[in-house]
Amino acid sequence: MIRVVAHHILSPLGDSTAANLQAVRNGATAIRQWNGRWQLPQPFMASLFSELQMAQWPCGESHTPFEAMAIASVSKAIAMWRQQAGPAMPRLDDGRTVLVLSTTKGNIGLLDQLTDERQTTDPQLLQRLSLGHSAEVIAKAVGIPTMPIVVDNACISGASAIVFATRLLRMGRYDHAVVCGAERQSRFIVSGFQSLKALSSQVCRPFDIDRTGLNLGEAAATVILSRTAPEPGWHVVAGAVRNDAHHISAPSMSAEGAWRALESVKSTAGVDSEQLAFLSTHGTATMFNDQMEAVAIDRAGLGQVPVNAVKANFGHTMGACGVLETVLSMAAIDAGIILPTKNFAELGVSRRINVTTKEMPTCKFSFIKMLSGFGGVNVALFMSKQAEVNEKNEALRHQPVIRHSVHLSEKDVTVDGVKLAVTSMGKALVTELYKKTGGDYPRFYKMDLLCRIGLVATQLLLKAEEITTSDAAEHRAVVIVGRSGSIHADLNYLTSIMHADDFFPSPERFVYTLPNIVTGEIAMRYHYHGETSFYLLPTRDTSIVSDIVQSAFLDPDTTSVIGGWIDCETDNRFEAELSILE
Repeated sequence: MIRVVAHHILSPLGDSTAANLQAVRNGATAIRQWNGRWQLPQPFMASLFSELQMAQWPCGESHTPFEAMAIASVSKAIAMWRQQAGPAMPRLDDGRTVLVLSTTKGNIGLLDQLTDERQTTDPQLLQRLSLGHSAEVIAKAVGIPTMPIVVDNACISGASAIVFATRLLRMGRYDHAVVCGAERQSRFIVSGFQSLKALSSQVCRPFDIDRTGLNLGEAAATVILSRTAPEPGWHVVAGAVRNDAHHISAPSMSAEGAWRALESVKSTAGVDSEQLAFLSTHGTATMFNDQMEAVAIDRAGLGQVPVNAVKANFGHTMGACGVLETVLSMAAIDAGIILPTKNFAELGVSRRINVTTKEMPTCKFSFIKMLSGFGGVNVALFMSKQAEVNEKNEALRHQPVIRHSVHLSEKDVTVDGVKLAVTSMGKALVTELYKKTGGDYPRFYKMDLLCRIGLVATQLLLKAEEITTSDAAEHRAVVIVGRSGSIHADLNYLTSIMHADDFFPSPERFVYTLPNIVTGEIAMRYHYHGETSFYLLPTRDTSIVSDIVQSAFLDPDTTSVIGGWIDCETDNRFEAELSILE
């Protein structure tokens, strides 16, 4: 049984789980209007930390504000664990504990001060932008020497990280996992959402008929999981990630991915609506997200279950929200309550769902956390304090078998060990391979290079496989690990916002600054509705890459995986090593 042994929330509303719970119960919000922040030409509504709050973090030359806030939350969660465990507290330096960091953009705010494009080639800056490097800094600060793993799966990253950490524990790779979700807002991020016209000029209104968009937010939240904890308590019962295979930035109105994720956890854990205290939804208050979630809830037969969303309290904290909202939901049930949905007045979605308008009592001990995000990703996470719940708690039954492999670099390409004849190098080599393999996907020429590499490597794999089955669409996962993530695309987007007199944030470029879009593009191209996930490491470790890819087989619906390593530093420096595993 994978049990929660400690947790903590750090947000503009408070510096503990209890303080944040009380703030939500009081109807508080940290969202306000910001004018001239980061020299942005337009005002925006967001929940941001104050200078006084940031002064409390262990910041300095060695830690950026993003790293400092994560260290602060993780340290307090570990202190809570130590207080509760006493002498039985395990050592963090014995190789049996791993840090799993959930974030979407990490230290991207470091780019906000740049005024010269030449500065973007500074090796030290590029290292600080690396999410794997940030995770390493955080792990070292809190005394965890094992290599950390970053989950960068757009807005579902937090809940996805909990699912992934649970799998690592079930595989026996570690005994304990410290899962931290953290996000700092910046000129880079806000300008991107402004370019998408997704931000509301008021405090957001989840599921409401008058909703006009989302507000962004900052937070760090931590949950510590253990497979050796002796006492009963909250445990992770089941989790599933599914793709819409519809669009990289717009959700499917049939709610295909979200519905499939809900159905998977219901089936795996034997969940029925009577067990659930509530559904903790994504509830971004954007027109299409809320409609999609309502359709998914209705399709899954959960329309009568109370639904809540807390984005009007905290804003959309992106990579942090999955951990924050899971911890907050556990704390609410521990207090015997269902939290209200702030700013909701009248239902504004086409399906009848039971949105909470005020705090209500509950005697139930289970809930489902839902999230969705760019790249077509959706997650459902089932948490419970009921010991009798059917928890899926097993390791891999069989070692996955590699059926086909491709290695692609800026110089050459091999498929199943056979070198292919090519005439180009660098970025042009990827385009040459796309054309040679019968490329007929118009979006290819709009993609960033990371996505092009992933799509071409997948095309080569599927050509080697020779057969296309409907089974693959339902039961194939796409799991990619890298080191540089979206740095190449980040610098491309930066050129559109670097100068105040030439400010033209590009929505298309911004979407590609999320590295998991490569998995979404593959899912769209081949109609894969299974799991799609993107991970980052500080350095390439083939054993850990293998563990990450193989962990996808702990999803009961996954029978094959397209997975492996892709790293793209520049137009002329990249590498992909992908395989089809069964």
